[in-house]
Amino acid sequence: MDEPIATALRGKKDSSMRVAAELVKAGAAQAAVSAGNTGALMAISRFVLKTLPGIDRPAIASIVPTLHGYTYMLDLGANVDCQPEHLLQFGIMGSMLFSALEHKEMPSVGLLNIGEEEIKGNEVVRRAGELLRESGLNFYGNVEGDDIYKGTVDVVVCDGFVGNVTLKASEGVARMMSAALREELGRNLLTRLAAVIALPVLNAFKRRFDPRRYNGASLLGLKGIVVKSHGSADVLAFLCALERAAEAARNKLPEQIAARMALKAAMI
Repeated sequence: MDEPIATALRGKKDSSMRVAAELVKAGAAQAAVSAGNTGALMAISRFVLKTLPGIDRPAIASIVPTLHGYTYMLDLGANVDCQPEHLLQFGIMGSMLFSALEHKEMPSVGLLNIGEEEIKGNEVVRRAGELLRESGLNFYGNVEGDDIYKGTVDVVVCDGFVGNVTLKASEGVARMMSAALREELGRNLLTRLAAVIALPVLNAFKRRFDPRRYNGASLLGLKGIVVKSHGSADVLAFLCALERAAEAARNKLPEQIAARMALKAAMI
């Protein structure tokens, strides 16, 4: 886990991640799922499987729970510095991912920004908004941070720096709230009694926002299906990652992305 990515890529050709990627490339497996180092998995998968035509950079996409279900968000750390064209590609890949896994035609796509107005954001984000509006996707427009958890759109697009910071901050807030709630409910006899009475509601809340149910980040843009599981995943969490990979395989996700990119190229 602590080795340089170059070591994993060049020096460990018999590693489980490399073998899994080779099996996908050979057609012996329809998908690969790993809980190993994210950077190594991305590097190996990109080297072995290659990117789809029209895709410059693969992206990491995962599910974020919202008030009314969940939304898909990308990129979550694979690409720190992005150009407008990359954000457009993320929008296309995210839309195809949502369609394949949630069976919804034309899911809504939002561009994460510091305001809803088209003039907001830096030059890269403003230009990306223009490209997304011309893309033929169901582009909602700019969305702000709170829109992620409102469930305003089905897919949220951002660069990997913003996406990773947002995800880690969200996880930190969730852990803080959980710890604070346990502390308050155990403060005295009265609060412990209230906790017992509220137990069904607390259990339902826990199940609804259980992070294990959202485990499994898709590495999009590759000529094959690769899903990254959290390193600390238990049996339930890893099962969810496996189910996500299987659903992507059943719906031929790489082929759907390739077809959409080919259509985009034909329109230019």
